[in-house]
Amino acid sequence: MLAVKKIRECFPIYKKHPRLVYLDSAATSLKPQPVLDKMNEYYGEYGVNIHRGVYELSFKATDEYDLAREKVARFINARTEEVVFTSNVTDALNKLALMYAKENIKAGDVVLTSELEHHSSLLPWMKICEEKKAGLRYIPLSEEGRITTENFKKALTDKVKVVALTYVSNVMGYRTPLEEIIPLAHENGSVVIVDAAQAVQHFRVDVKALDCDFLAFSGHKMLGPTGIGVLYGKKRHLKKLQPVFYGGDMNEDVYPDRVEIKEIPYCFEAGTPPIAEAIGLGRAIDFLEEIGLKNIEAHCRELYDYALAKLSGIEGFTLYNKNADIPIIALNIDGVHPHDAATCFEQDKVCIRSGHHCAQLVSRFLNCVGSLRASIYLYNDREDIDMFVGALVKTIELFRKLDGGQ
Repeated sequence: MLAVKKIRECFPIYKKHPRLVYLDSAATSLKPQPVLDKMNEYYGEYGVNIHRGVYELSFKATDEYDLAREKVARFINARTEEVVFTSNVTDALNKLALMYAKENIKAGDVVLTSELEHHSSLLPWMKICEEKKAGLRYIPLSEEGRITTENFKKALTDKVKVVALTYVSNVMGYRTPLEEIIPLAHENGSVVIVDAAQAVQHFRVDVKALDCDFLAFSGHKMLGPTGIGVLYGKKRHLKKLQPVFYGGDMNEDVYPDRVEIKEIPYCFEAGTPPIAEAIGLGRAIDFLEEIGLKNIEAHCRELYDYALAKLSGIEGFTLYNKNADIPIIALNIDGVHPHDAATCFEQDKVCIRSGHHCAQLVSRFLNCVGSLRASIYLYNDREDIDMFVGALVKTIELFRKLDGGQ
């Protein structure tokens, strides 16, 4: 187990809210002081623009921004020129869909995805397929709600040009067997795009070993700030893409009738980028690596198993994912809307998510209006789990009384 008390000392939110039981890290993680300090350092000591200035402060800002890109590249085992900064994973996946589809998707082609997708992974391709008169197809889920290699094989045809899949479901916590799926997709001539928003903060993601073509994630789910995301792409793919945003700092030369754009990745980063946010993300990566992803993974697994053991003797709720691969608990109290239930949890300062979690097809698969989601991370401990379980029991009992004790 991690030394949670010591870790929490790094998170100022716990000083302001000492009773906080935060179990909503799948939506956004809390931010440690070193990340805040690093961003404040930029704003307070050298907070100027990058690349353009020929003075010392601009050189400093540029160096720190470039260093952040290097940290991200090392973190996922990519080349620095394969790392594009975006505002979040939604921005990354939308830009990629627009850029890639422009030259590579035509009428009759198929994009293969799944019902487990976050809307950021699904909706851009839904619109692309509608506009291009291409087909959008879904890999059938297993009875448990997983993407399996066997079902992927059944859905794969020679018309599939793009495979767009989540690495880990943000509702079910299931890990997609990409290590088996990607080679099959490549044999078929398909490009694989990975939504890794729920993956990179929980286990080591090596894009070279995975051999994905593109991958995206957000800083705010991995202890970093909001407003910063990453799009990774294999160099040979990125060099073939044309930007969808044009403006300052992405061009080499501009003539009355044409523009020469910069090399990758700068051609995809028009305008003033999220400088402080990128620098903050770099410091968040340092923080994660100081603790160790394997240690974080083991800690969260222990708490998840502890939570399942505590839940096993309780009646009156439905658990949707008994064997999640990352520490997400998805459930509903029988006969109670998830929003009503989550309001009761708040009375004990237990912060969980309620609703469809920007993944409505999962709710449709589960045949529910939405769900309660508790997500565990490195600053949680057994006391948090006890508080969560206690709030669940109290909420079940409350609604039983309101329902006449039935």
